[in-house]
Amino acid sequence: MKKLQILGTGCPKCKKLAENAEAAARALGIEYTLEKVTDIGQIMKFGVMMTPALAVDGVVKVVGKVPDAEAIKDLLK
Repeated sequence: MKKLQILGTGCPKCKKLAENAEAAARALGIEYTLEKVTDIGQIMKFGVMMTPALAVDGVVKVVGKVPDAEAIKDLLK
């Protein structure tokens, strides 16, 4: 099971990134959990200075942008 983490304060871009990540995981048939990390201190522990960001299994894959579901699928494989 993959652990998808959306790092951000809950802004519209953060919400869109969460939607795209879920769509990508569903399209690939991957079992996943989705966690939204909104605490700035926790976000900074990932080394992220610009949100939104996507971490997969604790590894930051995307920072400061909102890739579409197709691009996220490549990150989940």
